[in-house]
Amino acid sequence: MVTRKFNRESRLLTPGHFKQVFTHPTRFSSKHFTVLITANPQQQNRLGLAIAKKRVKLAVQRNRIKRLTRESFRLNQHRLPAIDLVVMVKSGIDELENKDINHQLNGIWRKIIQRHKK
Repeated sequence: MVTRKFNRESRLLTPGHFKQVFTHPTRFSSKHFTVLITANPQQQNRLGLAIAKKRVKLAVQRNRIKRLTRESFRLNQHRLPAIDLVVMVKSGIDELENKDINHQLNGIWRKIIQRHKK
């Protein structure tokens, strides 16, 4: 059975973890998201969120985007290769509905899976 949990091991926790991703990333984008990824030698997918206050003013909206991103990652992490990823947002994302955010995230997961099949 595939475990679909999002626990401490599934997160980028320290500034060093984030720095590793920011130094030599592979970039994937959609209209409102930029996702940076690097290979993870521990064979464990890990997610980091960088939702800037400059892009999404209200805390309630930032938290909604984080919650949706975590849930989408949790449901799709078993299909992704062993990577560390940082999700960043672009302006205007706070005006999107939840289904539109999920649609864009699913498109990015698909792109990552396609690129790593080769």
